[in-house]
Amino acid sequence: MVAKLITTSSTGEETEFELVNETTTIGRKPGNDIQIDNLSVSGRHAQVITILEDSFLEDLGSTNGTYVNGKLVKKHALENGDNITLGKYQIIYQSKNSGGEQDFEQTMIIRPGEAGMPETAGGKEIDKSVQKISAAIASEAATTAASPMANKEACLQLLSGANAGRELILTKALTTIGQPGVQVAAITRRPQGFFLIHVDGGPNNSVPKVGGSPIGSNAHELKSHDIIEVAGVKMEFYLK
Repeated sequence: MVAKLITTSSTGEETEFELVNETTTIGRKPGNDIQIDNLSVSGRHAQVITILEDSFLEDLGSTNGTYVNGKLVKKHALENGDNITLGKYQIIYQSKNSGGEQDFEQTMIIRPGEAGMPETAGGKEIDKSVQKISAAIASEAATTAASPMANKEACLQLLSGANAGRELILTKALTTIGQPGVQVAAITRRPQGFFLIHVDGGPNNSVPKVGGSPIGSNAHELKSHDIIEVAGVKMEFYLK
């Protein structure tokens, strides 16, 4: 499978652009490989350089800047699932080896309750759930302006378990944590800020807690210093 960029219009329509050339330009003016008709996007805003299986994003001196997962970048080595912001426009990068509709990308779950916080594959059902969450975030981001909170660095401070005292920096648009078969949750970076989402609750369908209360089935907006509990491990969410 070829690496691609996925754009979502204001009506929710997705368009895929395969990165088949070494250089793919993105901008508002005609002549770009990907033309975006939005005044917040510069005439020649950015380009993606693809070498073998790796893709690199480079800002071309744009007016409003180029962001990846909420952070301003000049040059950036793209990773699968990266959320690219050009002005008010959102693009998702999908790497060459990621799964399609019938072959979902494998979700790696950070296990905060085990020493060293190892990552474990989540299984097909979790993969499907996470893929749906990612698609919803991309669609929402295409039509929502980013708040200042979404551009801040977010962290988790482990308060209990084998990793008490350790810090986990949330660098991705979506970070999955928990214990497969018991409880799994995702922390997502959205235009409005950061949200905690229930992914899997095991046989008892147990949901994560914030401030000691279950969050339910809907995404829960996080505030700095909220106390989260996932799979029996307590942690503090905070912004730097």
